[in-house]
Amino acid sequence: MKDKVKEILENYNNLLNKLDNPEITNDYNVVNKINREVKTIKPVAEKGLEYLKVLDDLNSSKEMINQAGLDSELKEMAKIELAYLSEILPNLEEDLRLLLLPKDPNDTKDCFIEVRAGTGGDEAGIFAGDLFRMYQRYADIKNFKLEIIDFNESEKGGFKEIVISISGEEAFGLFKYESGVHRVQRVPETETNGRVHTSAATVAVLPQVDDVEIDIKDEDLRIDIFRSGGAGGQNVNKVETAVRMIHLPSGIVVSCQDERSQLKNREKAMKVLKSRLYELEQKKQQDEIASSRKSMVKTGDRSEKIRTYNYPQNRVTDHRLEGDDKNFSLRDIIEGNLDLVIEKLKIAERTELLKTSIDL
Repeated sequence: MKDKVKEILENYNNLLNKLDNPEITNDYNVVNKINREVKTIKPVAEKGLEYLKVLDDLNSSKEMINQAGLDSELKEMAKIELAYLSEILPNLEEDLRLLLLPKDPNDTKDCFIEVRAGTGGDEAGIFAGDLFRMYQRYADIKNFKLEIIDFNESEKGGFKEIVISISGEEAFGLFKYESGVHRVQRVPETETNGRVHTSAATVAVLPQVDDVEIDIKDEDLRIDIFRSGGAGGQNVNKVETAVRMIHLPSGIVVSCQDERSQLKNREKAMKVLKSRLYELEQKKQQDEIASSRKSMVKTGDRSEKIRTYNYPQNRVTDHRLEGDDKNFSLRDIIEGNLDLVIEKLKIAERTELLKTSIDL
């Protein structure tokens, strides 16, 4: 572990030196990327310095104890120091193991969230609207900035689909646990016999990527301009400002109609497209990784059922957790208190990674 810590400290100092380099200070994307890396490594570097100091102090104490002709009182003090340092060293090593677990480099990025109604007809659309409002409340709690990129409203309320952007510290690192199929069990307002129905919505969370990470050729794009839709009245744009982008090689289609400016809609649509292409590339890479190295706590598979919202029993069950840890108050979760479940998912993920990680 000592060699690993020294390697990290060297990398950390190199990054700090790069930030002082006047040649890159005017390049926002590069500076932003280095700052994210510094922020990620800093906790490890600080704990690593503490760890190396304890190792040095341990060696000094041992040398004092073995030193011939040294005053007996000083030797006794060295023994006390040695005992204390030997006691705290295992805790420091455990802290470092946790900090050195593989981290998703995207955790520090902003993100896009795509919520789509699944099985269940009108009720699925209403549920998709409920999920959107849940994320809206969570974003407010975390002081994140939320913007609507695109939406398609459902006839009975809610959305057939809605795409939003979330900006804030560790936005993707928190919201990524929402990717997957969300299932709801409740009595719909249209149900006259009081029967409980099961509906579903899918959630995809994508990290927002920097321009330097994804390069899209002009000839690979088809861009259509159309008139924005909405709930009617002043919400309907009478000018063609909405933008639809089609990436021809992949077939990915992205729309943005939130802004009244065609240019702003184009910029937002491009960001979403780059994030989807980035996710596509990441999935290819992840598929190549041996299954034994994958975490049991899935955070990116949009086809996996991850959570059930049971209204009659006022209970939310997260199927990635076990025992009593998997059940939560439905009222708390729907009101946006997602940290209750996200923190438990983080702990479960770290625990699983510790089991499978190679000893340092």
